[in-house]
Amino acid sequence: MDGFFASLTFWHWWILGAVLVMLEILAPGVFLLWLGVAAIIVGIVAVAVPTMGWEVQAVLFAVIAVASVYLAWRLLGRNKETTDHPDLNRRGRELIGRSFTLAEPIVQGRGRLKVGDSLWVIAGPDLAAGAAVKVVDLDGTVLKVEQA
Repeated sequence: MDGFFASLTFWHWWILGAVLVMLEILAPGVFLLWLGVAAIIVGIVAVAVPTMGWEVQAVLFAVIAVASVYLAWRLLGRNKETTDHPDLNRRGRELIGRSFTLAEPIVQGRGRLKVGDSLWVIAGPDLAAGAAVKVVDLDGTVLKVEQA
């Protein structure tokens, strides 16, 4: 196995980098991209210093990979956009604080509430149909309500 590593060239690093970048396209997550970039950089260094041993190349790859993933994590984490609709894709969270009228009664602490064209399972005190309720919390997909 030492024979394979002893013949490690810049082409191996460039191929590894290309494969990692292609895998990033198939499984997006912006992690493999930085490992691919690190492999490509090691390939460039291997062209510049052709006498560099495989051990040094491997250590260089590890250092650049860790540094690039860390720097990307810091930079991308810092640039999170704020929005005026933070619960846009969390519909249940958008309902907290809103009031509705029960179309069906709450019996034994459970019921259903129609919100627009959706039916939500609700939990709260037993109430008759027509009572006003306010959504106070969300537990998974169950809206917790109280009498308004």
